[in-house]
Amino acid sequence: MPVSAPVRTRNRTASDCLQVARNCTASFRYGTAWNRAVRHRGTAVALLCAALLVAGCSQNDDASSIVRTTTNIAGAGVVGLDRDTSQACPLPSAPDPSNGKTRTVTHAAGTSEVPADPQRVVVLSTSALDATCAVGLWERVVGAVPIDGPRPQPMYLGYGVLKIPAVGSAAQPDLGQIAALHPDLIIGDTSAGASGFTALQAIAPTVLADSASGWQTEFTTLAAGLGRRGAAVTALENYRAEARETGNVLAASQSQASAVRFTADQMQVQGSNSFAGQVLADVGVQRPTAQRGTSFDVTDKDLIKVEGDIIYVIFAGESGERYGRTVLRGDAWKDLGAATDKRVFAVDDTVWHGDGLTAARALLADLRGSLNGFVTD
Repeated sequence: MPVSAPVRTRNRTASDCLQVARNCTASFRYGTAWNRAVRHRGTAVALLCAALLVAGCSQNDDASSIVRTTTNIAGAGVVGLDRDTSQACPLPSAPDPSNGKTRTVTHAAGTSEVPADPQRVVVLSTSALDATCAVGLWERVVGAVPIDGPRPQPMYLGYGVLKIPAVGSAAQPDLGQIAALHPDLIIGDTSAGASGFTALQAIAPTVLADSASGWQTEFTTLAAGLGRRGAAVTALENYRAEARETGNVLAASQSQASAVRFTADQMQVQGSNSFAGQVLADVGVQRPTAQRGTSFDVTDKDLIKVEGDIIYVIFAGESGERYGRTVLRGDAWKDLGAATDKRVFAVDDTVWHGDGLTAARALLADLRGSLNGFVTD
């Protein structure tokens, strides 16, 4: 089953090292677009996994040692290939106290009378699936809308979620499929309610969060629908403490990090209103002067706006990666200081452009493995 702690790079046990090897193999077997380029190089896979074991299992790993990535995209070192998803979700949390079998929850679409401790949950957004993971209830999910890409659900949530039946798409959930699963609760966000809150409510009590309210508020609303408001408060407190500790250990305030996302034909700086921007702020990472506002698009002609001490690049699917590669291989990009210093890192779109507590904690792990690092391969 998926709980929540990345494989640490310091003082690993033998079992930890074995898990790294397994994760490395899994990354190449089930990996995203950025590692497909090396998928058919069998000997390279073996050498890369061996390098992970040697670099990651030393007895006295120095926290300030340079990061060694396993592969790269157009010069950008890939982060997160050895992510340990075996502990992505905690054990089930206890329900909030209740005077009966139901409770009233106020949410973005209205008010719903939901089970005090739901047992069969359908989720209509990745943020909702992330929330069930964060409070330990992902195994109660009987149906979920899939995401685009090679896997129906984000890799950072682990492999167990892949077995959850699909119920249409995020843009158009299938009401018939949902009803056939006999859920006692439906949760999602307002953008996932295309079929209409009334229609969903006719199948089962429904709670929809406001996706524009900020990920922490959205998580709290979804957790309340699951009867875990108390667990959500505790989980958020733990996350904030972890973010502060991460910032202190990394001396995060000494770095100006740029975050740029590529779609099929656009390049967008992830500003203060983005998920990545909010988590970076929680850690205390500084942003370049040009990036201290909300998100904005940039072009090849104004690439100076993406400059930073370190640049994180995010590719939205295969089309985003194709466009991103053309930019990263251009002379204007190569002239950036971060590119010259080999401090450009490619990160997982489902994590850095995510929307939930589990994704936020995965992003913290990515920062711990890269903020003070350099690309060496």
